[in-house]
This record gives sequence, C-alpha cells and structure tokens, in this order.
Amino acid sequence: MSLKLNDPQLYDLIEKERKRQVEVLELIASENYVSDEVLEALGSVLTNKYAEGYPRKRYYAGNEVIDQVEELAIERVKEAFNLPIDWHVNVQPYSGSPANVEAYFALLQPSDTVMAMDLANGGHLTHGSKVNVTGKTYNFVHYGVSEKTGKLDYLEILKMADRVKPKMIVSGFTAYPREIDFKKFKEIADKVGAISMADISHIGGLIAAGVHPSPIPFFDVVTTTTHKTLRGPRGAIIMCKDKYATAIDKAVFPGMQGGPHENAIAGIATAMKEVKTNSFRKYAEQVVKNCRALAHALQDFGFKLVSGGTDNHLILIDLTNKNIGGKDAQKLLESAGIVLNMNMVPFDKRSPFDPSGVRLGTAAITSRGMKEKEMSKIASWMAAVITDPSVAEKVRGEIKRFTKNFPAPGL
Repeated sequence: MSLKLNDPQLYDLIEKERKRQVEVLELIASENYVSDEVLEALGSVLTNKYAEGYPRKRYYAGNEVIDQVEELAIERVKEAFNLPIDWHVNVQPYSGSPANVEAYFALLQPSDTVMAMDLANGGHLTHGSKVNVTGKTYNFVHYGVSEKTGKLDYLEILKMADRVKPKMIVSGFTAYPREIDFKKFKEIADKVGAISMADISHIGGLIAAGVHPSPIPFFDVVTTTTHKTLRGPRGAIIMCKDKYATAIDKAVFPGMQGGPHENAIAGIATAMKEVKTNSFRKYAEQVVKNCRALAHALQDFGFKLVSGGTDNHLILIDLTNKNIGGKDAQKLLESAGIVLNMNMVPFDKRSPFDPSGVRLGTAAITSRGMKEKEMSKIASWMAAVITDPSVAEKVRGEIKRFTKNFPAPGL
C-alpha cells in the first residue's frame, strides 16, 4: 500500500487501468492476463540487479542467485517447447521486435536478401517493413496471401524463393488467422539453401500446448514473445540449433542489449512452468475452440472474415460490407466496452491509418473462463453496435455486468 500513500496520483492511474481491464472485453489478439505469480516475479527485488553477460560469465559481481534464475528460465523453456537436445535458448531479449532484429543481426549481413510476409497481408513491422530498421538494413522481399482464398500459397512462395534466392526465409505473422505449414516452409528454404526462421510470437502458447503445428522439428531459428498466447510477461526468447548459439548470444549481448531484465526473466520462468500444466493445455485448446465459435457467430451476423475463418486465436474482419472503416469501428466498439484494433486486410484499398478491417482474438477472454456460449453473445453485441451505434452505451452497461461473472487472472 506504500504506492497509494506516497504516490496517490500514479496509484489512481493504475487503479483506473485495473478497473478498465476488469470491465471490458479485451479482444486485442496480442493481449492477455498474467497470473498473480507472474506479477509477483515482475515486481520482485530482481529488478534491482544488473547482470550483463550470461550465467557464469557476468561482468558484474553478486549474480550467484541471478544465474540460477536465468538458468531455470532456460530449462523451463526447453521443457515447455520440448526442444531437441541440440537446441539453444536465449531468454534475454527485451521483447519480440528486439529478438527478431537480433536474430537477423546474428545471421545476416546488411543488404542480404530475406523473404518474409508482407505487413499488409499479415506480417509484422520487423519482417522488413520499409518504415522499420529491418527494412532499411536488409533487402526484404515479401510474399503474401492469395487474393482468392486469403491463405498462403506455398507454390507461389517457392517460385519467389527460386527467383530471389534469399539468405533467410521468415515465417510468422501478426494478423494471419490460419495454421502455417512449417514443413513446407522448411522444404522451400532447403531448396534454395536459405536459413529458416519462424516468428511464433502470436502462436507460441498454442504450439507449446500442442494445438498448433510446431516449426521446431524443421527450422533453424525460432523467436517468440513470452506474452500473447504464452500468457507470460512482456519479453521474448530466441531458440536455435546449437550451431547458431554463439552468434545469437553475441548479437543479443553485447551486440544490441546491455543488462537483461532479470525480473522479467523470472516471470518467464514462472510462465513456462504454467505452460507445462494440464490446465494450460486445456486453456490453449479452449482458445482455439472459442475463436472458431466466435468466427462462426460473426459470420452468422454477416461479417466477412478474411480467409473465411480461423485456425488459431485470431480473427481478421473485412468491414467493407458493413459500410464502416476499421478506425471508426475500433472507436465505436471501444465505447461499448469491446476492445480490439483496426487492421489492414489483404489487398486493402484504404490507408493503414484508417484501414478496412479490425483484428480480434480470444486469448484474454478465454483466460477469464469464457467458452463457446459466451462467444455468441460477444458476436451479437458487436453486430448490434456496428448496426446501430446508438446502442453502444447500453451494451457497455451489459458488458460491465457480464464481466463480473468472469474474474480476470491477476486482477
């Protein structure tokens, strides 16, 4: 309670955010609720310690305990993802974007050619967007989805790889609602002699729980955030075959980072322990069930879904037939207590600042215990608000009462 006494202004802001998270439906696909234990680790005395370097090879004294914390996190990552014995783990990246940049820095030279998913088709900024440092440093060539199906066309990706001969092929996304065939990506990479890298930041928890195919049996390097579907703290990990371990570690420190955030690494250790439980596996299964149920319900209300549905935790809606842009829809739905984000859809004719679509996901609401029945209710609220904006305030009141039945972890 010392924060409340000594800094009531900040305390009040934190409480307002806590209240907001309790009372709304968090449908942003990259958000989730962490456990009390993860919050406890994040707020621990580990935040006081500087630990430049790696376990047993630090540049500061006093890291005997810190070494054990980091080694525990590494071992738990290996267990969570069932890594082969010849794989290496680095838990120090501050977040997903640094992890991707560090992997490139370790394995590429400036101007090397890299293939990755186009941002407008579902890729991430760090997959070579021209406004991002990755797009300014390397020669990214982008593949996308089929205009007809909204899905990846692996034959076209192979043809592109044959044509451009990339040094690396990156698979992964931030707004692609379908499973990725990692085996096919590896076959393509092998045919052109490219390094295969997977960014599983969105689907890491689904992969660890066995409800989405894993790239690890096939790939060279895998990066992931530790939040989103992994339900851990803001952070990231890089997993790679041993032959890349030295280069990866040097790229993280001293290449791009200084002292690691050991309180976050402790939170990662806690989250990875949770991942190995039966309750987490059931949670991940329910995330996918909920997303499919929500997708079907939205389609029943006339919403057009990119690719026609979902295989994972997220949905991409093209609002063109609803006569509303993504930006306006985001604001309108938020006023009703439904929080999601505007998003471009493949082959979007609108601006990225006011795109045609919205992206939503079921990771956070599933953490609150919601199941398929609740997905139908959520879809009906979305349809009601988009159809008649005047009901937004009424819906917000209904959602506020509704969420009381589903306590959020950590809140």
